[in-house]
Amino acid sequence: MKKRTTVLPGLLLAALATLPLQAATVRIVQTNSAGDSVMLIDPATNTVVGEIKEIEVNHGAAVAPDGSRFYITNEAESTLDIADAKTLKVTKHIPLTNHPNNIAVSKDGKRVYVAIVGGPGAVDVIDAASMTRAKSIRTEGGIHNVYVTPDGRFVVAGSIIGKKINVIDQAKEEIVWTLATEEGVRPMAFDVNPDGSTKRIFAQLSGFNGFVIVDFAKQQVVDKIKLPELPPAERVTQGLQGSPSHGLAIAPDGKTLCVLSKMNTRVYMYSLPELKLLGESKVGHHPDWLTFTPDSKRVYVANAGSNSVSVVDVAGRKEIAQIPVGQVPKRNITAVLP
Repeated sequence: MKKRTTVLPGLLLAALATLPLQAATVRIVQTNSAGDSVMLIDPATNTVVGEIKEIEVNHGAAVAPDGSRFYITNEAESTLDIADAKTLKVTKHIPLTNHPNNIAVSKDGKRVYVAIVGGPGAVDVIDAASMTRAKSIRTEGGIHNVYVTPDGRFVVAGSIIGKKINVIDQAKEEIVWTLATEEGVRPMAFDVNPDGSTKRIFAQLSGFNGFVIVDFAKQQVVDKIKLPELPPAERVTQGLQGSPSHGLAIAPDGKTLCVLSKMNTRVYMYSLPELKLLGESKVGHHPDWLTFTPDSKRVYVANAGSNSVSVVDVAGRKEIAQIPVGQVPKRNITAVLP
């Protein structure tokens, strides 16, 4: 029987919420968007212990459920690159329909969904067995980020240019509903109902230092939360790329939502389901993405402007380490190998 690997892209995975960190091999997989390598961090030592090389302008990352391979989007070549998880060598380049951004993998590992940000926009569907593109789902506007909901039933794709959330039925691989937003859609996260179905989408939008809340069943925005406002002298206003707030994730135990602010150089912690602001921690420059450890105790923040990853103690609301990585680190994931 093959060993299985679970990936935590900031979504709720209750089965791993109580898994002791020392009982598993955990790796933080960190892309470097202005470099040509992807780095693996050991959270036990907070050091870089591995490197996937020769992937120019790497963007999104995901891991196969059986732990056999990593999927990385290659922006320079507009390909989905596959790397062997043991050797960390790139073994395959899959051509895509246009310029890619982020990635998501179906719960059974049979499909890989690639966000195509290049016009006119699409979600490319990759067959994992044959390692070929099976189809392309057209969208209105290029797709920045794509996710599989915690129950595995839907693929959710957000468009910046199209200002729209696209919800795709995973079984049919067809768009079943869309939601127009005030501005372009940036990162998203999802919480769940008691039966495991999707309850809410938390979505960051272009030009807004905060996030909106979408009721999944009602298919509408029901609230908008602005992050704390700092004095003008403390705000970062340059190089925000239209997204003052970029990056949010839900802890595996489902109790905490962490939200990044590039403008404030901070990560904010909110309680779930109440969305009460619990506290904050200052991190590196231009924090862009984050991922939790399986025990929900720490969050790893990719600092695109500092070329580092901040390690934040969630309960203590403080940065406890900062790890040097490659050039302009953005997307990161947590891979757990039993």
